[in-house]
Amino acid sequence: MRAGGLAVLPIVVFVLAGTAAAQDRDGQWQRCTLYDERGKVRAGANLELVIDACTAIIQAGQETPKQLAFALANRGYAYRNKYAYDRAIQDLDQAIKLDPDNTLAFVNRGDAYRNKREYDRAIRDYDQAIKLDPNDAIALNGRGSAYAGKREYDRAIRDFDEAIRLDPDFALAFNGRGAAYYDKHDYDRAIQDYDEAIRLDRNLARAFYNRGTAYSNQHEYDRAIHDLDEAIRLDPDFAVAFYNRGYAYNGKREYGRAIQDFDQAIMLVPNYARAFLSRGGAYNGKREYDRAVQDFDQAIRLDPHNAPAFSNRGRAFGGKREYDRAIEDFDRAITLDPNAAVAFNNRCFARAMVNQFQKAVADCNESLRLQPGNGDTLDTRALVYLKMKNPDLALADYETALRANPKNAPALYGRGVAKRLKGDKAGAYADIAAAEQISPDIAEDFERYGVPPL
Repeated sequence: MRAGGLAVLPIVVFVLAGTAAAQDRDGQWQRCTLYDERGKVRAGANLELVIDACTAIIQAGQETPKQLAFALANRGYAYRNKYAYDRAIQDLDQAIKLDPDNTLAFVNRGDAYRNKREYDRAIRDYDQAIKLDPNDAIALNGRGSAYAGKREYDRAIRDFDEAIRLDPDFALAFNGRGAAYYDKHDYDRAIQDYDEAIRLDRNLARAFYNRGTAYSNQHEYDRAIHDLDEAIRLDPDFAVAFYNRGYAYNGKREYGRAIQDFDQAIMLVPNYARAFLSRGGAYNGKREYDRAVQDFDQAIRLDPHNAPAFSNRGRAFGGKREYDRAIEDFDRAITLDPNAAVAFNNRCFARAMVNQFQKAVADCNESLRLQPGNGDTLDTRALVYLKMKNPDLALADYETALRANPKNAPALYGRGVAKRLKGDKAGAYADIAAAEQISPDIAEDFERYGVPPL
């Protein structure tokens, strides 16, 4: 059966058509119905009017049990769309009690449980709907989403596959399958599915959002921003789309534009801890460390167990050269997440700044154990070795970092310093000139780290 077909409520035709009472009753049924004959939400459908009309039908007490079940199921669906999931479930419980063969009620109750993240209960309802109608693409799509919520991505993909087989034009199923591939870190296959979802439904804001997020994870920030622009155009209140677009601008180091998007996300969702965290990161990028600390404070207030918030606040204190306070934050981040490689790297740097070199090297070593070959940590450990006057070890780390990223300005500059300490003047100045071409302030940064210009 086609996606959406299950959601169509029958247009009730009454024997008394023509009388005022019958016309009013028929009108109530029309208003109680969210969908058109193709299973699509009616243009201009108003959830409050749907609820009022369905309530009038239910309270009139003139319907058969099956008709009453349809009215309850439709009112429940309207409540679900208003995010009133418990109210929705109450109506759908009654609908199922009145009509245990009402597939729509099971699907809608499954949707409500899924939105409450009660995935096992949702799956039981989708199972029952599929038992009643094995060709119900909507139920299969819903169950796939529930399995994805449980991180059972392969089972989710099998359900999305079947939903698509039953309805090759089911945009939501392509979008859902793309999300499952995304969570499996198979971004190319995810993007293929998002492409198809968008081809089928150009108004599906979630598909543009998802594709933009996948592009962002591939560091294709311009393509990500283009998709997120479209998601926001389609849904101007899409807070997480503003957040992810800000994340993409952060990736491009366009911190001012990133902050504007994080501002908007926070305006839409005032307790958006991740948005405060990322906006603080953007302020760190602009070296506005006091404003960064304020945002990290807020992120921690909203989520006291947020290890990245402590780690990033530590970076801000480091930017303010308050290294003891920075180390305290890194300690807290590592306590909360002992596998946080970035926190060990950050503490390595802070300890180097207060000349705790052996502890610093130990932290960098642990960071590299957790995340082998990480260029940022190799840069940090190399800097520690420079400060320890050990150019051979510094040079080895900088060489490894530069093999991964030949345009790494700190590694180029640091390698230049190490070469100069070893007597290679020509090589030193070539590296330093290349570093300054990429980052004109690099010499000032190293001087601040305790490595004066040559």
